[in-house]
Amino acid sequence: MRIPIHHSVERRSLLKILSAIGQPPLRFAFRSGEAVSPPGSAPVATIVIRDRTTLLRMMLNPEIGFGDGYADGSVEVEGDLVAALEAVYRSILMLTRGGRTAAASKWIDRLRSNTPQRSRENVHHHYDLKSDFYELWLDPQLVYTCAYFPTPTTTLEEAQIAKMDHICRKLQLRPGETVAEAGFGWGALALHMAKHYGVRVKAFNLSHEQTVFARRRARDEGMAGQVEFIEDDYRNISGRFDVFVSVGMLEHVGASHYADLGSLIHRTVGASGRGLLHFIGRNRPAPLSAWIRKRIFPGAYTPALREVMEAFEPWDFSVCDIENLRLHYAKTLEHWLARYERSIGQVSAMFDSTLARTWRLYLAGSLAAFRVGTMQLFQITFAGPECERIPWTRAHLYSPERRQEPEQQWTRMMS
Repeated sequence: MRIPIHHSVERRSLLKILSAIGQPPLRFAFRSGEAVSPPGSAPVATIVIRDRTTLLRMMLNPEIGFGDGYADGSVEVEGDLVAALEAVYRSILMLTRGGRTAAASKWIDRLRSNTPQRSRENVHHHYDLKSDFYELWLDPQLVYTCAYFPTPTTTLEEAQIAKMDHICRKLQLRPGETVAEAGFGWGALALHMAKHYGVRVKAFNLSHEQTVFARRRARDEGMAGQVEFIEDDYRNISGRFDVFVSVGMLEHVGASHYADLGSLIHRTVGASGRGLLHFIGRNRPAPLSAWIRKRIFPGAYTPALREVMEAFEPWDFSVCDIENLRLHYAKTLEHWLARYERSIGQVSAMFDSTLARTWRLYLAGSLAAFRVGTMQLFQITFAGPECERIPWTRAHLYSPERRQEPEQQWTRMMS
């Protein structure tokens, strides 16, 4: 039987899309019934394209076309969405392995450099959605960064507290010290440091919604005198502090600003201070997903470790420890996605179905990326050349005692 010519064109288009993403084990189908899949592999899911406009968009740009098509409902995934995305990421990894992508990364970063005004706009786009939205699927403290799971059965709430303690132990905090925090989210870490480790914190953030939430929580918990939440750009941090910490903010700085960040840190803690950066990174320089930058995190960039060294090397900061918590972020995202799926009807009512599907795809894609290994989660602790608060071993991180243990550990080592 002779295939109608318009079906033939559609089939060729589907084959082109499949080829462009490296022939992952997926079945691509058009509404007319045309379907293609790689020979010799069982598809893990079917991608159904419902109109020719979306088909054309996916053929010209598979990533943007798929993302926007999934968001507006013109693309459906029949089967496990996360498994489908994992298959795509593995396939693309094979396509790009050994490729030279650093130049492309730097060009994109310079094209949309995160100036103070643009940074404010970028933060507003993502973080100034209603706090009620995030309350649907984050833990009660609204910690929107990778948790730390001492065991696989640890709850999300317990894991977020464990993450904050893990960071505080790494920083070797002691009562009376001063901490500058860049990017405080909804304020959980700043309040945790002050309440359980006796430090004073000045925390900076551009999100108005988050700042209002954090200040209210500080007042309600009687911590307003110990923690100051400032709605301002991290570049405007001033004064001297013992410690600098940033959790989940480096991704919004941009590689072209790492040297400036290093200068700010040096100005803040000097040669005797110390600090920690917690951020999403990569194994090698590469541009962040174009769809994520367009729809979720405008201006974002996830660096390779060697790129971040630009913040440390000019000021002779010592890198004391690097830990990769990739598997912990995958576990965190499993919890977030499961909670989000249970609340997606409320999200649609709060906004609309397009935003609800956009965020489902973002969370599912992030989970797939951390499972596959296209994304990493790094924690770097660093210290100035005159810093005296460098631990002898890592034993203090894993002892059963909590919170004030770092000070006791330091006293034992020095005696």
